Amino acid sequence: MKPDALDDAARAFLTERHLATLSLPRRDGSIQVVAIAFTYRDGIVRVITGGASVKARRLADHPGLRANVCQVDGGRWLSLEGPAVVTDDPERVAVAVELYGARYRQPADNPERVAIEITVDRITGRW
Repeated sequence: MKPDALDDAARAFLTERHLATLSLPRRDGSIQVVAIAFTYRDGIVRVITGGASVKARRLADHPGLRANVCQVDGGRWLSLEGPAVVTDDPERVAVAVELYGARYRQPADNPERVAIEITVDRITGRW
């Protein structure tokens, strides 16, 4: 399914306070899966993290690498997939922080903070 095909129930599910997993391929072809908090708006998943994190370094080295974020709550789940980039652009990071604060809580200051942005082109799930 494409992002513009999400119905109201799916969009509401993506605003509820849930954690998710981020999956990225490793160099050896295996998959790294980490727990994350994320936001979704206008077809973009945003994850804030430290610039030295493995996920941020991998995306800095391989912009456009495909990534998957999966949110699960009982029998409801949504998987959001697409090419990912990491950015340290202050305006883009500020948007990610603002959205994070609205969904979860205001994060502590982190001068090393970056934002991972996934441009979603495929959605699967059951909600």
